[in-house]
Amino acid sequence: MDLKRIGNAKTNYIGKEIIYKEEMESTQELARKLAINGAKNGSLIITNNQTKGKGTKGRIWNTTKEKNITMTIIIKPNFKTEQLEGLTLKIANAIKEAVQELYNYELSIKEPNDLLLNNKKICGILTEASSIGDKVNYILIGIGFDVNEENFNKELQNIATSLKIEYGKEFEIEEIIVKIIEKIEKIV
Repeated sequence: MDLKRIGNAKTNYIGKEIIYKEEMESTQELARKLAINGAKNGSLIITNNQTKGKGTKGRIWNTTKEKNITMTIIIKPNFKTEQLEGLTLKIANAIKEAVQELYNYELSIKEPNDLLLNNKKICGILTEASSIGDKVNYILIGIGFDVNEENFNKELQNIATSLKIEYGKEFEIEEIIVKIIEKIEKIV
């Protein structure tokens, strides 16, 4: 993982602090602990191998080592809880735009938090917020994106895909991360 390349994204704060571990259970869980303990706004938690990834409604999200994007962004916004309305959909649109600009591939959004390619899930977003009253303390934006995955278990083969499966070539994970964080920073 080329962390320097990610750190050189054209962002003001997202990805300027990167917490990277070759393997971890969940970027979302580590991000929560770091956010509570004063992590910087825009901190990016990333791994090559997530062993207990979380999806929506507590579902497990599995990934193959070094094949996909597994990351969580910590945002410490200066806004009120009502501004959280529709945030996940805005993030989905940002990811859709990133892929469109990079490769001219058209993803579709399955509201509120999935992106599809050829009617199969390719990306999931897990957005969590902590607030007191109407003030948001932090937002965790977890992103799992199947980039170079080639092997899905039997129950997922008909409903999940990756860029590599669809287009038959390897993609640069860092290039996609950079474009995604540049897009997300414009909306949070």
